[in-house]
Amino acid sequence: MTDRIEKFLRSNTGAAIAARLGLVVPDLKRYQSGSGLPTGTVVLAGRADDVASAALRSQLDALGVQWMDAAGSEAPGLFPEGSSDKCDALIYDGRSCHAASDLAGLHRFFAPMVRRLNNNGRILLIVEPHELADSPERAAAQRALEGFTRSLAKEIGNRGSTVQLMIIEPGAQAATQSTLAYLLSVKSAYIDGQAVRVRAGAPPVATDSDKPLSDKLVIVTGASRGIGESISRVLARDGARILGVDIPPAAEALREVMTDIGGEALDADISAADAPALIAAIARELGGAHAIVHNAGITRDKLLVNMSEQWWDMTLEINLAAAQRISSQLLNERALNDGGRIIGVASMVGIAGQRGQTNYATSKAGVIGYVDYMSRDESLKGRGITVNAVAPGFIETQMTAAIPVVTREIARRLNSLSQGGRPEDVAEAIAWLAHPGSAAINGVTLRVCGQNWIGA
Repeated sequence: MTDRIEKFLRSNTGAAIAARLGLVVPDLKRYQSGSGLPTGTVVLAGRADDVASAALRSQLDALGVQWMDAAGSEAPGLFPEGSSDKCDALIYDGRSCHAASDLAGLHRFFAPMVRRLNNNGRILLIVEPHELADSPERAAAQRALEGFTRSLAKEIGNRGSTVQLMIIEPGAQAATQSTLAYLLSVKSAYIDGQAVRVRAGAPPVATDSDKPLSDKLVIVTGASRGIGESISRVLARDGARILGVDIPPAAEALREVMTDIGGEALDADISAADAPALIAAIARELGGAHAIVHNAGITRDKLLVNMSEQWWDMTLEINLAAAQRISSQLLNERALNDGGRIIGVASMVGIAGQRGQTNYATSKAGVIGYVDYMSRDESLKGRGITVNAVAPGFIETQMTAAIPVVTREIARRLNSLSQGGRPEDVAEAIAWLAHPGSAAINGVTLRVCGQNWIGA
């Protein structure tokens, strides 16, 4: 959300001052059209075993990514000496690391190649779960790459570039395509320094690359404005039919959004006793839901000693309990189809805490606990249903625009990218989790926060 300070920093005078002070002018490249994947050079280094390496290269080919193979983990001689040639992404297959001595390859490859990475570039490291290693030395080497990922992300974030870790379980190589596409694309612009686990047991799913959610019903609560509106629009862009739910006072705004995207509007207070049955009934009438996105939420901020019981109860009810009741109703009535998705909206406050938000932090930490538990439910696994969440950090909305300017500027910059996120950043993360090809992603709470310095 542009304000006067940002406009000034974009002027010639402001840019000069920003450069002297080391300030970052928000300039993340975000999705507009096409695939959003790198169009320039992608350099691939490191190796796993032959089967895993071949699977990775096959997935990149299927995405249409033009990659260049570096020899082993050495800094490749792919660019003429003295040239200014750049690349859009670096992929390092760290499954070849079996001992501490193998980690030297990280320095040999990345030290020269990071300088070759364009602004808004992508770095992706790939490992296997360290706890499944066949030796303590291999476990240490595999886990070491997570520390490398998080630290390198803090070094290059001021260029709008990001670093992620993809943990691929043995046998999951064929189910990585949607995750590779998301982490390499501009759709993940505000995701940084995160580790995503791709689980075994999920078969690959063929989808329309432009409309992966075509003809699928997705329920979005709190859909009339802000993040909820953005979620609805991005999912509709991907082909979904949206059932937007919001409270009666937001009915007019909700209908405008749903009319614009060809969705269905439902005026309902999700905390009402009859709301779960009503939502489930409509979902069944429309052929069953592919996904439910629990976006509706409130804040009622006060120091705990000054907080009323009403504010405490209201926050926990709307942010946590109501969502659980709706999910239970959809599952019990099989109004959520096989292969479906339950997606919660948590918060970085639920991870790191926040002064004056004990009720909100409690509710959002509860969302994470619910995801952890439900993702292990064998009956849901048997139906191919996944349970995940996103945890937004500082996202630019009308609400944050009302924060005093100094406080807002500080909050914006407490992450590796030194800027706030946008509602579409949260929406793109949810679109990835809702993707039919993301069946191997289960039990994840993805932090949409630019790698917050606290809690991430």
